[in-house]
Amino acid sequence: MRNLLAAAIAAALITVGLGVAAAPAGADAACGSFSSGLGTCVNTNVTVGGTSYNADWYLPTATPVGLMVLQHGFSRGCGNLRGTSKAVMEKGLMVLCLNADMSGGNAALGNALGDALAARTIVPPGGRALPTRFVVGGHSAGGHFASVVGARLAAKAPTALKGAVLFDAVAADGFSANLAAISAGGSRPVLEVAARPSIINLSNNSFGALKALPNTFVGVQLVWSSFFFGIPLGGSCHTDVEGDNGDVIGNTAALCTPSSTQVSRLRELGSNWAYDVATDTRTAAYWCTSSQDKNSCGTKVKSWVTGGLPTSALIPVA
Repeated sequence: MRNLLAAAIAAALITVGLGVAAAPAGADAACGSFSSGLGTCVNTNVTVGGTSYNADWYLPTATPVGLMVLQHGFSRGCGNLRGTSKAVMEKGLMVLCLNADMSGGNAALGNALGDALAARTIVPPGGRALPTRFVVGGHSAGGHFASVVGARLAAKAPTALKGAVLFDAVAADGFSANLAAISAGGSRPVLEVAARPSIINLSNNSFGALKALPNTFVGVQLVWSSFFFGIPLGGSCHTDVEGDNGDVIGNTAALCTPSSTQVSRLRELGSNWAYDVATDTRTAAYWCTSSQDKNSCGTKVKSWVTGGLPTSALIPVA
């Protein structure tokens, strides 16, 4: 029943459409009202697997430390991830998002993008060089897409792939195998910022794959803002990653509205993890050595998982 309801919501969203304004073929344009003192956003077209896709590129002014594929969710668009993409770019990563159908995570496109990145046939705008370090990430169905891209890179460009940072991913067939390929026995980080269980994320159906990994730390769940007779309520929302770039359509489908606190935490976690994954470093405040021990966490994460409301939790491992 849960799956049927989620499918009904998804079908309703399809009828509304992506709401993405595509640039004319070959044209480079600014990304709406985007503004940052540390880089720019360019909307253009990218050819992947012989098909042209409208895409957003976030280009840091300084030489990027890596490229993050940061993919939007089902029936959404790259513009819905503008604030989160900006946060990642401002940590020093180039960011790429394709405006594309994410039904079921679109494995065919994910494989094609993985092939293109491995072959280095993807060319950033403005004559910039494609970074040599890749991080894969995505929201909801875009999280599954990211897992496909990552698994393809693990097979074809293993030294270039550095790991994954997901945002409340919704798993489809092959997700567990994809994450295992990215992890490579725990040698690469696979992390998620998750929301509370809901219909739209299929009750955190990504957790099974995360728990099966040998990685000792797999992420944080932004959970509750209040309790009613011991029952946790409110707090995180499936569309926290969109935050101020969301809309009524997305929030109606998620049955919640992002809070500024959770959006801020998600972007802080996601951007710092993306930088650390790309550079093989660890900013201690945002990491834990064990998902089973809150006391193993750095100062930021520990304050969120052991402090007052709104509280968070560590995503458990096996």
